[in-house]
Amino acid sequence: MREVATIVTPDTLLRWHRQLVARKWTYTRSRTSRSGVLAEIRQLVLRMAEENPKWGYTRIQGALKNLGHQVGRSTIARILKAHGVPPAPKRPTSWQTFLRAHWGAIAGADFFTTEVWTWRGLVTFYTMFAIDLATRRVRVVGITPHPDEAFMRQVVRTLSMADGDVCRVLICDRDAKWSAAVRERLEEAGIRVVQTPYEAPNANAYAERFVRSMKEECLDRIIPIGEGLFRRAVSEFVVHYHRERNHQGLENALIDGAPVSSGGRVHRQSRLGGLLNFYRRAA
Repeated sequence: MREVATIVTPDTLLRWHRQLVARKWTYTRSRTSRSGVLAEIRQLVLRMAEENPKWGYTRIQGALKNLGHQVGRSTIARILKAHGVPPAPKRPTSWQTFLRAHWGAIAGADFFTTEVWTWRGLVTFYTMFAIDLATRRVRVVGITPHPDEAFMRQVVRTLSMADGDVCRVLICDRDAKWSAAVRERLEEAGIRVVQTPYEAPNANAYAERFVRSMKEECLDRIIPIGEGLFRRAVSEFVVHYHRERNHQGLENALIDGAPVSSGGRVHRQSRLGGLLNFYRRAA
């Protein structure tokens, strides 16, 4: 005891004792850090503003209240302003929201060019097509080396045919071929035209992806000697695209899928001399 007394004082021992007793009866409370709460509120405010472009500060405030967050309108305004998000009347609708709202009645239209060998030398052919975004079905509307006004009038007639697969909304870029007169004729036929922003190919991503598939899987692997061969290649690929090509966006299924058979001999069905192949079982 004398040795202990020379190291610590009685007050130190009593303080240690009180600390041990307090530690025994003190329970750790799980607390959500304030920084974590603020980060969640910030993320929710930005998400709600993006997914609901017409929601004002009060509407967002109410939605946050439903989630257990009491946030002032001024705080919501500061968060949106700090991230460059304008108030509700000036907030644009996102492309994702627009596409979801019109799903099943919206198509993307575009042109792609191909250099074809003819007796006049290399001639640029323009292929115009439309793709239904929901089903991925593609219709080649026209192929021409002269995409002039007469050709575009025929495009309008084809797209607005009563017995065809009529779309209600058509996405296209700002190419001069989609002139004000062409857009007006489409509007008169009941087709709303939505032009993508400048230099924004992703705004018409489904059409861009079809062009990429057409070129990588078919046209880039042949030398189109003559208009006839070129047209045949396009036609064969479109049939292959619908009946024989699996699509990741459709859960790796066929557009015009046939029942899968587990029995029978496997046969290869080829197009364009084996450039395009499909494997099926014999019936």
